[in-house]
Amino acid sequence: MVKKDVTTLLVEWRQGNLQALNELTPLVYDELRRLADRQLRRERPGHTLQSTALVHEAYLQLVDQRRVHFQDRDHFFAVAAQIIRRILVGYARKRNASKRGGGRTMLTVDESLAVPDRQDIDLVAVDEALSSLSELDPQQGRIIELRFFGGLTIEGTAKFLGISSSTVTRDWTVARSWLYRELNRKGAYGS
Repeated sequence: MVKKDVTTLLVEWRQGNLQALNELTPLVYDELRRLADRQLRRERPGHTLQSTALVHEAYLQLVDQRRVHFQDRDHFFAVAAQIIRRILVGYARKRNASKRGGGRTMLTVDESLAVPDRQDIDLVAVDEALSSLSELDPQQGRIIELRFFGGLTIEGTAKFLGISSSTVTRDWTVARSWLYRELNRKGAYGS
């Protein structure tokens, strides 16, 4: 039996082959788990949302995408990045609303998005700033989302967006600077 890749299985699934979905699940589950683990490692200690629950929720939403026709592996994981972002931000908003005084859900930011002297950042503030950036420059907003929430490489982001790697690198640098300034201005950084 020939082992199929993610892109082939996505195409077959789109064409109505339910067996392709069964073959696809174990191939994408590990990658989704890595994305979820990566995001949850950034969350505050003692976070109550577990990576397994995040993966399951994201996967259920991914396989329920009736209007999305996944073009390839990168497209699938780009959509997964959006879904994971929405789940985490929704969870943070609910948690913040349930706390007296509207406590913030803090996220530990890695070196790819922040400056070295900043450790924690308000997840809802990141989402709001990213939405503002996307209004100003949709491509830069998408690059931040794909790289930060989706874990895509420069090359994977470029392929997905249909632009050059040098454009992604340039926009990534500019967008990170803008995002840092915006978050700093809003006082979104913790200790």
